[in-house]
Amino acid sequence: MNVLVFAPHNDDEVLGAGGAIAKHVSNGDNVYVCEVTVGRNEERAQLIKNEALEAHKILGVKETYFLDFPVVGLTHLQPMELNKEINKIVQKIKPEIAYIPHKGDMHQDHAHVAESAMVALRPVDSPQVKAIYVYETLSETEWNVPSVDNAFIPNVYVDITETIDQKIEAMRCYQSQLYEFPHPRSLKAIKSLAELRGSTVCVENAESFMLVRTIL
Repeated sequence: MNVLVFAPHNDDEVLGAGGAIAKHVSNGDNVYVCEVTVGRNEERAQLIKNEALEAHKILGVKETYFLDFPVVGLTHLQPMELNKEINKIVQKIKPEIAYIPHKGDMHQDHAHVAESAMVALRPVDSPQVKAIYVYETLSETEWNVPSVDNAFIPNVYVDITETIDQKIEAMRCYQSQLYEFPHPRSLKAIKSLAELRGSTVCVENAESFMLVRTIL
């Protein structure tokens, strides 16, 4: 089975679905990650790309795609431009399962990626897709103005008790993105969220998602 994870920024894929990625790999699935933006500074951009590749190696990602759009720059693009590049990835991978960011996140890059991904994943263009899940991203999902449109309401939980250590180690590769607790983008906060989501369904560690669409 092919699984495709869209990350607006480098590290979103680990924060939101790192445990699920490792679990998919352990189940024999092929996992691909599409990282949409990268920093404007060339040296920093290469640094974080290297961090991403190291993290993905730990999780077992089969291949990583970098679209190299500018961070905080998607708002200034014509929607057709982003849609075209994301659609190329979807048509190349032909995923049966897709993970996308939450459109209600604080960062507008997340909303744009979610919208473009949904365009590319339409049943008329991608009939092989069996499920689409929305993930939460610490320091983005919980910080936006509270409203019905922005609310992250999880209804799918993945038990990542067996893969939480891989998730933590993968995130440790992103040294340029990590902070000390109580910052939400810290290893302690990541582990705490996994335990909180796990306790909701009575497992030790979990990641939670919103189901967009599934075909049974």
